[in-house]
Amino acid sequence: MGDAMGCECSRVSSDSAEERKTIKVALVLNLTMFVIGIVAGWAGQSTGVLSDALDMLTDAAAYALAWMAFSRGLAFKKNAARWTGGILVLLGAGIVAEVIRRWYVGSEPVGAVMLAYSILSFAVNLYVLMRLGKYRRGEVHMRASYICTRADVLANIAVFVSGGIVLVTGIRVVDLLVGFAIGLYVLKEAIEILREANSEGATA
Repeated sequence: MGDAMGCECSRVSSDSAEERKTIKVALVLNLTMFVIGIVAGWAGQSTGVLSDALDMLTDAAAYALAWMAFSRGLAFKKNAARWTGGILVLLGAGIVAEVIRRWYVGSEPVGAVMLAYSILSFAVNLYVLMRLGKYRRGEVHMRASYICTRADVLANIAVFVSGGIVLVTGIRVVDLLVGFAIGLYVLKEAIEILREANSEGATA
């Protein structure tokens, strides 16, 4: 019995250590891509890239909360997921507001910048998503991290497509449409995370 319990404890400890490592890598990569995205977004005047970069910052916040949740109880983990959802709500609303502002003020997005950033961002997010995939049915704070990253991958694809359209056709309004769509999708993901956290609380 003692050996079985020791083996189980060792496995749990190993799983927890792997989760911590995964979240730490995701946090560092997302903060890096946020900085790169903000610079690229402003330089390239792209709402899509700026939206994607801000989404990276939100994910970094989600990963930081998940990191803090490892040594805490279930209540903290549920609250961490709720905070993640709340941050995503603010981000989604901010993206939509920025798109509306640029619709009236005007912008000149650079297709090549959009393509370059979206390719790099996609590679980073796909790597993180693959590492988080094994935890997509795990505890609520890990599920929230997975959902955030999944949204990023889809946003990267949207920015890539819009960047190609801008580069080839010069139709710049597509950048605003993509930025708006990302904002709405972020809000959808926020609702999903909040539902996950509330559902966890109801079954606990």
